[in-house]
Amino acid sequence: MFEGFKEYYKNNPEGYWFKRKVYGWGWVPVKWQGWVVIGVWLVAVLAFAFTLDENSPPREVAFTFILPLLFLTVLMIRICYKKGEKPKWQWGLPKEGEEE
Repeated sequence: MFEGFKEYYKNNPEGYWFKRKVYGWGWVPVKWQGWVVIGVWLVAVLAFAFTLDENSPPREVAFTFILPLLFLTVLMIRICYKKGEKPKWQWGLPKEGEEE
């Protein structure tokens, strides 16, 4: 079972950073550049999260965490669109001869 997934993600002649998920809608990083993007996103989210404490007022939470999180997530989705396969809903590995 896992061999099929591994082969699907390795089959990347276009050099995409992100390939379509096998189940559902979205992407999975398949090249080191994609993993770097995910890592930078995660570090940035954690950095903004650590600016908050239990005494942070709601306005501060909105401007120092929620808005940057939304911006980072939109930027991540944009990068995935630009550097990844065209997203579509799929449930399982594509069949032979099926459009990928």
